[in-house]
Amino acid sequence: MTAPRPFAEIEARMHRLAVAPDALPAVTELVGLGEEVLEHWIAARGETPTDSRREGFRLLALHRQGCKGEPSFNACRETCRELAYYYNLIATRPADAETSRHLHMASLVAKHLCLFVSGKMQVAELGEFCCSSRPLRANGG
Repeated sequence: MTAPRPFAEIEARMHRLAVAPDALPAVTELVGLGEEVLEHWIAARGETPTDSRREGFRLLALHRQGCKGEPSFNACRETCRELAYYYNLIATRPADAETSRHLHMASLVAKHLCLFVSGKMQVAELGEFCCSSRPLRANGG
């Protein structure tokens, strides 16, 4: 496995995808970037990221793997599920009048996942109280 891209590069790509003209490839890439974010977490724990799927998504299988032995990591479970939700909305109704809004929301959700995981790698307690980023703000991070 090659080394994952830096978080800043992943986050910048997520931001650009929020306004992509073709929503389905963009949301597919956002899910892939979410997977890449979770790969960071799993690799930092000395594990090999899984290739399996949960409920049809590798993203959800990676989240499940990342939670083992780390209950506070479960704080981003709904974020992963919400990203899968937006993927499903766009994939099943790509011509919907709300598709551009759904893509924008998927981008924000993916960014939230990126910020949570990068913060969690800096502050182990992050996520123990509603994924509060207070420890990062208190330390100037």
